[in-house]
Amino acid sequence: QVQLVESGGGSVQAGGSLRLSCAASGFAYSSYCMGWFRHAPGKEREGVATIYPNTGTTYYADSVKGRFTISQDNAKHTLYLQMNSLKPEDTALYYCAAGVGLLHPPQISAADFGVWGQGTQVTVSS
Repeated sequence: QVQLVESGGGSVQAGGSLRLSCAASGFAYSSYCMGWFRHAPGKEREGVATIYPNTGTTYYADSVKGRFTISQDNAKHTLYLQMNSLKPEDTALYYCAAGVGLLHPPQISAADFGVWGQGTQVTVSS
């Protein structure tokens, strides 16, 4: 059974940090492109960061460059998102996703990902 399970969300004050985790199972993890997306109320879903586990190649949205870091542990089939210097505008439901690859890198499009987790909420207060 293909499954992505996120964890690590929570509430934090502006300037704080959180680390999200995504446990993957049921598919050849290292052969896929893994990504983090977020969806805030009233806004469109946004691609935050992606990584190709077999090469380590990463892409980031401009809004998080320099603050967020995507990483992964191939042995544990686990994806991470380290979020530092959090801002209130980072508040959203964060999703982990898997896909065959970005069609138009560095653009991170949800259409390129076919497997999704249930999401974990991140709330940043000012």
